[in-house]
Amino acid sequence: MTTSSDAAPVVQMTGITIRFPGVLALDGVDFTLRPGEVHSLMGENGAGKSTLIKALTGVYRIDGGTITVEGVAREFHSAADAQSAGISTVYQEVNLCANLSVGENVMLGHEPRRGGTIDWRAAHARAATFLASLGVDIDTRSTLGSHSIAVQQLVAIGRAMVLDAKVLILDEPTSSLDRGEVERLFAVIRELRDSGVAILFVSHFLDQIYEISDRITVLRNGRLIGEHLASRLPRGELVSLMVGRELDDLAAISSAAARPIDRSGTPLLRATGVGRRGVLEPTDLDVYAGEVVGIAGLLGSGRTELVRLLYGADRADTGTIEVDGSATRMSSPRSAIDQRIAFSSENRRAEGIIADLTVAENIILGIQAQRGAVRKVPRSEQDAIVTEYIEALGVRPANPDALAGNLSGGNQQKVLLARWLATAPRLLILDEPTRGIDVGAKADIQRKVAELSAEGLSVVFISSELEEVLRIAQRVAIMRDRAGIGELDTDDVGLDDLIAYIAHTSKEDAA
Repeated sequence: MTTSSDAAPVVQMTGITIRFPGVLALDGVDFTLRPGEVHSLMGENGAGKSTLIKALTGVYRIDGGTITVEGVAREFHSAADAQSAGISTVYQEVNLCANLSVGENVMLGHEPRRGGTIDWRAAHARAATFLASLGVDIDTRSTLGSHSIAVQQLVAIGRAMVLDAKVLILDEPTSSLDRGEVERLFAVIRELRDSGVAILFVSHFLDQIYEISDRITVLRNGRLIGEHLASRLPRGELVSLMVGRELDDLAAISSAAARPIDRSGTPLLRATGVGRRGVLEPTDLDVYAGEVVGIAGLLGSGRTELVRLLYGADRADTGTIEVDGSATRMSSPRSAIDQRIAFSSENRRAEGIIADLTVAENIILGIQAQRGAVRKVPRSEQDAIVTEYIEALGVRPANPDALAGNLSGGNQQKVLLARWLATAPRLLILDEPTRGIDVGAKADIQRKVAELSAEGLSVVFISSELEEVLRIAQRVAIMRDRAGIGELDTDDVGLDDLIAYIAHTSKEDAA
């Protein structure tokens, strides 16, 4: 612990209240951030974390409460106002200009001038100095987009240092990083903390929260639940505070999923040698009625490419697809929908949720597309369907008229799931349905998948979290180097076996 509870706060938020149409997003929340600490903000999706950050950074105007920075009351009308007060943010999706050089991004708006023009030599020299202080040694004249996400995030932190940040907000900074990159980022965070910078850290990875945090504040349903020293808050208690109940043992989900599957007959879907030149080598996959088939592999292994071919989102160059034993040409998503196959993309923002439509409109969209523009879904039927799935999936807030864009990531994912379940599919393809959402929402979605498969729905489930795949799938198809390399029955393997198989080694070799 590097900070004292007696240290004067650099940020004091008191009674912060924010209202959206039909939603009380924050209800009198207090938050204190002290210099020289890493303070994590925790809560389920929809708890109010992002809203509180946006209040602090000037993105949202507050409806009630006060914000003081270094003892001075402030009203932030824009992100620029917050930056001028020494508050900088590095987002999960780096908010820099990928087409500009590293040095231009670091110094943007603060370039040194000589004779009325920008002194680029001096600008790049200063950028290199700031980056060197973070342990980053790269050519500042190289294009930012040519570097990894991890390096881009460090460049964004370097820019915050140019702005002389007193407060650095890191919003899901590790979601796209490997372990080595996370360790590098954490080393930088610790150095900044030790230099007196106050760091507000947001992540869904509990291991990382406990590795880097000095203090934890928990929000639930827009309200403050409590502030705790990380060293004195057991993980189980943290999860209970976040979800407002004792989280069901995940073993119960595994137990529900662990049931025999009849594979003696014709599979619901059979893909034979399906591939696309330069994208996916010919791959086989069978899915039987009521079965959850997990697809596991490293990023870039071909998982998403395979399911997009199965759904007709991309056209296959090779192979055949059979549904109920009959050859089917998946020439477009329309072909899949006609076969009652639904697909929820990993990119819920670009290919899923329509932010400007309401929750109800997003849910009904799939049924309306199924029926066509002429056959409108009657309002009474719409209301019944929307009410059923909001309740069944625990969408929060339970307001069908709320804009989907104002929902948390986890609740947006539930709305997407509701959209496709409302179409009564026989096969549901879920690509990373739990990525970037909290433990409570993850458990809700996993539990629903297990229930639906027990009722006869077939599911293809992709997840980067191998424990999750093993928990809910009866069989796992392994992908590597954009090709299928085999299948495993989850009754016969554990996590170590699965990791060894993905690495294409024997269990003995991996030991």
